[in-house]
Amino acid sequence: MSFQEQIKSLQLDILKEIGNIGAGHAATALSNLLNTKIDMSVPNVKIMPFNDMMELVGGAENVVASVYFRIEGEAPGSMYFVTSLEQASNIIKQLTHDPKFQIEDLEQNPIAGSVLQEVGNILIGSYLSSFSDFTNLNIYPTVPALAIDMFGAIISYGLIEIGQFSDEAIVIDTIFFSDEDKENEELNGHFFLLPDPDSFEIIFNSLGLGSNE
Repeated sequence: MSFQEQIKSLQLDILKEIGNIGAGHAATALSNLLNTKIDMSVPNVKIMPFNDMMELVGGAENVVASVYFRIEGEAPGSMYFVTSLEQASNIIKQLTHDPKFQIEDLEQNPIAGSVLQEVGNILIGSYLSSFSDFTNLNIYPTVPALAIDMFGAIISYGLIEIGQFSDEAIVIDTIFFSDEDKENEELNGHFFLLPDPDSFEIIFNSLGLGSNE
């Protein structure tokens, strides 16, 4: 393995550790909110080109559920929790114990929308807090926004809003389920961190691992 590949491997190991700590914090917060034990894990962390990230969720025209934050501070960027409509529906069903819920009812069901937004809020907030602790960077989120739309439109809105486009994204896969529902299919989603163009160097330099060394 080349030195550059070793650096990339170390970056991913650190990002996975950050993700697992964030997942632990998020699981605790969700457990307290819902009064039931929630388990979470981070099976995979990747740094991938923007176009590959699009394909990961089924392409730019695939309709998904997303919670979006803008990150401000020393390493600005954009953060998203993204999941399929089926998974979003399953998350709401399990967390509200409403087996009859359908994603088509989301607009007429403000409680369901609030649950999904709060899940994204807790996930992203927990990961961001873990990220801040590891890097010692002063970073903080804006108010979250929930969207059901084509993935390309959701991502583009967040990036066009600031007039910048990221070349790469940090992708943290997340699996979680209620302790009462271990017999059921695991619920999963993707957590995307899209640092602004200059923020990758800031992040990895703060960890002692320059991204281009």
